[in-house]
Amino acid sequence: MPKTLKTNYLIIGSGAMGMAFADTLLSETNANIIIVDRFAKPGGHWNSAYPFVTLHQPSAFYGVASKELSQGRIDELGWNKGLADLATGPEIMAYFEDVMRQRFLPSGRVQYFPLCDYKGEGTFEHKLSGASYDVAYDKLVNCTYLNTTVPLTHTPNFDVADNVRFMPLNALPNITNTPDAYVIIGGGKTGIDACLWLLENGIDPDLISWVISRDAWMLDRKNTQIGEAFFFDTMGAQAGQFEAIAKADSPEDMFDRLEACGYFVRLDPNVRPQMFHGATISQPELAQLRRIKNIIRMGHVTKISTEKMTLQQGEVPATADTVFIDCSASAIKDYSGDIPVFDGDTITPQTVRSYQPVFSASFIAHIEASDKTEDEKNEYCKVVPLPDTLHDYMRLTLAFMMNQQKWGQDPDIRKWLQENRLDGFSKLVANIDKDDSEKMAVMNKLRENAMPAAMKLMQFIAAAETNHEPNN
Repeated sequence: MPKTLKTNYLIIGSGAMGMAFADTLLSETNANIIIVDRFAKPGGHWNSAYPFVTLHQPSAFYGVASKELSQGRIDELGWNKGLADLATGPEIMAYFEDVMRQRFLPSGRVQYFPLCDYKGEGTFEHKLSGASYDVAYDKLVNCTYLNTTVPLTHTPNFDVADNVRFMPLNALPNITNTPDAYVIIGGGKTGIDACLWLLENGIDPDLISWVISRDAWMLDRKNTQIGEAFFFDTMGAQAGQFEAIAKADSPEDMFDRLEACGYFVRLDPNVRPQMFHGATISQPELAQLRRIKNIIRMGHVTKISTEKMTLQQGEVPATADTVFIDCSASAIKDYSGDIPVFDGDTITPQTVRSYQPVFSASFIAHIEASDKTEDEKNEYCKVVPLPDTLHDYMRLTLAFMMNQQKWGQDPDIRKWLQENRLDGFSKLVANIDKDDSEKMAVMNKLRENAMPAAMKLMQFIAAAETNHEPNN
């Protein structure tokens, strides 16, 4: 017989979004919470992350609102030198464990069930003991919708012969026999990390081949800092983005202007990107990646043997001692973005601000704690779609701008944003000295171009959808 439980909120998933949602709910309500997760420890996909993974954005943006993750330091060494610290995978796992053990469970209002598979309709089962549970809940919070995938558990969508030296990124540090060459498959965040790790460990860049099916626009990490010392980088980039959009004559012209103002960077100045996933990179890291000259742009891999790698548009020779590193997993898959955040007794946390999933989860929990109607809650929590194509960049930027405008009109929301550590930007702007003419000039530039930029994005999006232009 299943054991019967009762709670106000049943949260499925103790990953970053589930933890951030529960933390804000714990702070702002008297609710009881049950958290169910398939992993043995909180942290979601970080449980399966590769050993040298770090955040791509400053640690100050990550974790839960009630506890700082960042060490509050500026890196003095390495390719992130001069920028805010980036937490490592082990640091993040230890952080979430501490939040669970030192904050959530001692509250007496949170029950945590690790190593459990959620079966639906309020039921879950322990994977080791087989014990089953039936939960009566007021609200279900589905933090599995974004379905983060990682290299360790990814199944490649191409054929690999049995005797090929093929491995997920996690196994890269365990190589013992020196390979003839390294082939990195995948041009996203994990592909970038694999290339940088090899270069950092002294591998000759001529021994590295990098398969990139689509080049990507990337964000300069210097423009994502929230400290006062970086005001002109961060807010200047935001103002530059709005101006570039507002003055553009076409989407292509817009991306040229976004690159010219420093908002976007790309791997090769001679190859026009066709993808945008929101990857963030430092200028020193970009310089290192550009040392790799053997970039394979022949579409997706279809088959690998010990003699060759076959792609959609050609073949590349290989040897039995070529190591192929799979970085082709998409961080987010099967995401349509058309499910509302609030729907009856179900809450589906999604991004409501560009590139910031944990802030989004905290904000959604704050709105849930309010006395707003469901329709009002959804108005405050319009989904900012996760990007893949260049068209998606326009959609997410417009959605982000519309949300920011909505929030800015609500004094209580403005106050909450300034006090929530996962925001940072609102406090940076609120602390401007009105007599500081240089900073005020940046903010005036941002405000003057915000509405024209939004109108231009609407125009570009409508034209693309009317003309059925390719989603690139």
